[in-house]
Amino acid sequence: MTLLRTQLGNTLRGHRLSQRRTLRDVSGAARVSLGYLSEVERGQKEASSELLASICDALDVELADLLAEVSLELRVAGGGAVRPLAPTTDVPAAEAEPAAEQPAVAQPVAEPALALVGAPARSALRRGEAVSLAA
Repeated sequence: MTLLRTQLGNTLRGHRLSQRRTLRDVSGAARVSLGYLSEVERGQKEASSELLASICDALDVELADLLAEVSLELRVAGGGAVRPLAPTTDVPAAEAEPAAEQPAVAQPVAEPALALVGAPARSALRRGEAVSLAA
């Protein structure tokens, strides 16, 4: 099983290298120590959401895009199977009771785990404003 911090680090390093930038350059732009950024890239440190936002800003990558990319990589590493958020209750037709005897049960609706709310998040972070996250 791949750890989230390991995949985040690999993905951040991939973006940095694809831009042909050094750790020193990105750490300076993100205002984080070079050693700490190196540890994040190697999956040895858990980066806070604020730190991730700062690193993404320095790399000119949207945090949501980074998280989506990491999510996809974790799925591929885990076998690629997409499982529903809510359990399914598939019952073969032969075993199903008549509709009149079954109580009406509301089925849970799958919702996104995290959504950014409001104006573009990156510009708000640059100005030091709070960014609202809604679950």
